[in-house]
Order: sequence, then C-alpha cells, then structure tokens
Amino acid sequence: MLPPLVFAPLLKRIRWGGRRLGSRLQKPIGDGNDYAESWELADHGNDQSRVLGGPLTGLTLRQLMRSHSRELLGRHAGLTQFPLLIKFLDANDWLSLQVHPDDQLACKYNPHENGKTEAWVILDAQPESRICVGLKSGVDDSALRDGLQTGHIEELLHLIPVKPGDCVYVPAGTVHALGPGILLAEIQQQSNLTFRLHDWGRVDANGQPREIHVAQSIECTDFNRGPVSPVTPISLCDQTHVFEELIRCSYFVVRRHRALEPFEITMSEQFRILMFLEGRAEVRTSGGSVSAGIGSTVLIPAESDRVVVSPKERIQVLEILCP
Repeated sequence: MLPPLVFAPLLKRIRWGGRRLGSRLQKPIGDGNDYAESWELADHGNDQSRVLGGPLTGLTLRQLMRSHSRELLGRHAGLTQFPLLIKFLDANDWLSLQVHPDDQLACKYNPHENGKTEAWVILDAQPESRICVGLKSGVDDSALRDGLQTGHIEELLHLIPVKPGDCVYVPAGTVHALGPGILLAEIQQQSNLTFRLHDWGRVDANGQPREIHVAQSIECTDFNRGPVSPVTPISLCDQTHVFEELIRCSYFVVRRHRALEPFEITMSEQFRILMFLEGRAEVRTSGGSVSAGIGSTVLIPAESDRVVVSPKERIQVLEILCP
C-alpha cells in the first residue's frame, strides 16, 4: 500500500516575489528577493514534482500516475494527468491583470492545455493589501476596451481588501490580480495557460513591456460574472470534529480543519491533498506516516482506508480533493 507522499517543491523566481516562501513556509530558497511560487504538486510538462523520502524517492508525479494509477487515484484512475496544480505564492508587487480560459477555450489556444479555475486561501496580508477579483457591475466588452485605451482600467475593476483566512474562488473567465503583501495557498486545475490583460505600465530591464494578450483576454472574460467576494465557509462535522467547507466546484473541493486534538479524514476512493498552513502534526495512514509542518503538502493515496492527523500544536490544514 502506498504511504502518504511528500514532494520536493518546484520554486519559481518572478519579479513580483519575495522571501516569505522561505521565512514563513520553510522552503529551501536562496539569497534572492524574488521567490514567487512554490509548486507543491505539479504534473505539467517538464514541471514534475518528485517524491521526497521513502521507497518511491525520485519518482515524478507523472511516473506515479502511470505505475500506481489505481492506488493513487482510486475512482479517478482513468486520468492520464494529475488533475490539480497546488502552489504557495508570495506577492510583493502587483501581479499582472489576468484572465484564464475555460476548458473549451483552452483547447482552442493549446490542445494540450486545460482551462484554469482556481482558488486562493490567504495566509498573510498587510493591512493595505488588496486584490482584483472580477469587474464592476455593468462593465462590458466595449467598456473594458475603452478603459485599456484611455488608461482608466483601474476604475472598472472590483478591488477589495483581504485578510488572513479569507478564501476567494476564481472561476475561469474572471479578471483578477493579486496585490502586494499577500502570502497564499492556491488550488487550481493542472494548467499554466494565462492571458495578460494589463501590466500596470511596467517594463523590463531593457525598457521593454511584457507581452499583453488583449484579444485573447477579452474573448476569455465572462462579462456576466461581475464582482466576486470572498466565500462564506460552511460549517460541517463528522465523527471526530467540526471543520469548514470553503469551495465545492466541478474541479475541486476545499475544506479547512483547525484542530488541537487528533482527527480522522474519511476516505472514499478519492485522493486527498493536505496543505499545512499552521502548526505541526503527524499524518498516519494505513500505508505509513509522515511528519508535516507549516508549508508542508502531503498527498494521501486514494487506497488509504484510514487517515489520522495528530497535531503536535494547534494546526490549520486544507484538505483538497476532486469530486
């Protein structure tokens, strides 16, 4: 039986990054100040997560998908690509204003890509931190084009403050951007297809702006969505404790557990991903056990028939699954 699996992070350095992936989440960063993303679980082209520790050390997630599909995926064993891309992000500047395509449009632009619906759970935010998520009510194709041309794009955006604990659901087709001062966990479809609508007038070291994809962005934008607000958690309980369900959509379910005492996670032939946002714990399954702390991500194979999380101190952990 497969044990709980931990993977080496894939660290991405981008101009808007910082150092909190190391200082807060214990990632093995170097000396730079631009560590933007830690890809925790990735099965995307050459970006392949590799098992860290245990008898499967060094195997990629794609290799596990091929050699242990039934054990790993359970009811989703027919998939050829792991369905979710799991990340931590550290934003120390505004990210570009972006739109992601849905599955149908993704196929049009790249037959090998998926659409990109995602969700953010805020770990840390400065008092002035804001995000853009959606357009103001009534903004249509024409208004958006005009705003881009006249430089008044910010007046059309739904800009809101965020605080630690907030969860924001960003379906494909939503205009969005992260602002500075935010550290978050991101759950998304296994995709890296992004169209840049606006980049705040920035240029690179050679004085050149980054590529902008206005036509593609507008085609992918869902103008009926309007402004988006943080989700309202739903309180649930099982035999061992009370927890919250943050998101349930076609692509993923996100739950949040806060606990001081041991609790069990009920399995149903679906893999689970545990992202530790606070504290330390032991995760024990029928296949083995691992120690996990803040910044750890653990993949629980679907064949595990019992999962017990035993906190060593107060923990906050996200439980992620595919419906």
